[in-house]
Amino acid sequence: MAEPDVQVRTLLVGPLQACCYLVSSGGHEAVVIDPGGDDDVVAEHLRVASLTPTRILLTHGHIDHTAAVPALKRRYPGAEVAIHEADAPMLSDGGAALATTIGLPFEPCEPDRLLAEGDTVPLGQRTIEVLHTPGHTPGGLSFIIRRDDAPAMVFSGDTLFAGGIGRTDFPGGDFTELIATIRSRLFPLGDEAIVFPGHGEPTTIGEERRTNPWLR
Repeated sequence: MAEPDVQVRTLLVGPLQACCYLVSSGGHEAVVIDPGGDDDVVAEHLRVASLTPTRILLTHGHIDHTAAVPALKRRYPGAEVAIHEADAPMLSDGGAALATTIGLPFEPCEPDRLLAEGDTVPLGQRTIEVLHTPGHTPGGLSFIIRRDDAPAMVFSGDTLFAGGIGRTDFPGGDFTELIATIRSRLFPLGDEAIVFPGHGEPTTIGEERRTNPWLR
């Protein structure tokens, strides 16, 4: 039996308008990727779509991608909060999460699961692969959904944007590592792979390989 299509709902949340993704694949379960604010908006979209979040996946620990995690965890106590071990301290340290730098309120929380390279997360009949993509932060992650019937999908957080890359001037950032990560970890996904970044519009690996000024 063919696997169901993957549905991606994109919400722009928080004062920095980060991309929060509600991802589902048949049924009523969903994962929430990077809820960086506006928990009430996220919850309303889940309600309207008749979706229940089973996991809250974090590409990294900066506040503009994690601010709504504590409130969503209260709303959906069964939703597993997952982040890479290297970025997990940011969930309990407002300074490390850049909340102080950006001037955003901070509420600490704890992860339920620490993700690592090669881990998988179920999504209906499909599987989300965990790829360690450091450079923007030491524990940066990308989440991959491979599809036999369509291009792969990659949720890249602040690693790769349409026409840009993540900042590396924050603590833990490493420009050389970020460029190497994109070339060695994301480019092999293939030119047709669709990139859903942490900010801005979707793009493809091929488009960024050809035109991104940081990667040419």
